[in-house]
Amino acid sequence: MARRRLAIAGVTASLLALSVAGATTATAHSPGVTPPWFTVDLVTVNGSGCPAGTASVAPAPDRTAFTVTYSNYLAQVGRGAGPTDFRKNCQIMVRVNAPQGFTYGIAKADYRGYASLAAGAWGKEQANYYFQGQSQTASIPHPFHGPMNDNWQASDATPIGSIVYAPCGAARDVAINTQLNVGAGTSNPATTTSFMTMDSTDASLTTIYHLSWRRCT
Repeated sequence: MARRRLAIAGVTASLLALSVAGATTATAHSPGVTPPWFTVDLVTVNGSGCPAGTASVAPAPDRTAFTVTYSNYLAQVGRGAGPTDFRKNCQIMVRVNAPQGFTYGIAKADYRGYASLAAGAWGKEQANYYFQGQSQTASIPHPFHGPMNDNWQASDATPIGSIVYAPCGAARDVAINTQLNVGAGTSNPATTTSFMTMDSTDASLTTIYHLSWRRCT
């Protein structure tokens, strides 16, 4: 399937308006602070958008982000679609392992995929994330409208002063919940098929979680 220029949905939102109680404090944010190494593990995977074996995680070589890659994440509606295919979701738990003395928060998330939407149809991506043991945050919807037959991208960003960091000295996994929805709208579902993916057919179409690192005191 041909993949052309990215259709950018430049929407920013504060994702983690929650508090982290207890734990050792961390120094003020210092741009450019990165640990000498870190690893990332996929702890659990659940959801119709990520059947077993279809999601993976990896750290970025420059230690500023980690990526999530999906291979079977597709929502569709119309001809050939099943009655529950209009909505797909994925809930994963990720463990970020770093040297003692470092902690992290998620500063920005870039979501990517492909959309084929008939005229009058629509698609929507939304996501949220939170540290294990904390309250789930609200998700911010990113809508797309047909006609569309192109790559899509949506970004969520958190201002520096609002980034929530994992507690120093405590292992806290981060939960990431994503969702794709597709609706026929005014298109004819008997004669058209509309779909939206968050997948890795193109190696560049990974979901990227940009990290902000701090040193613990």
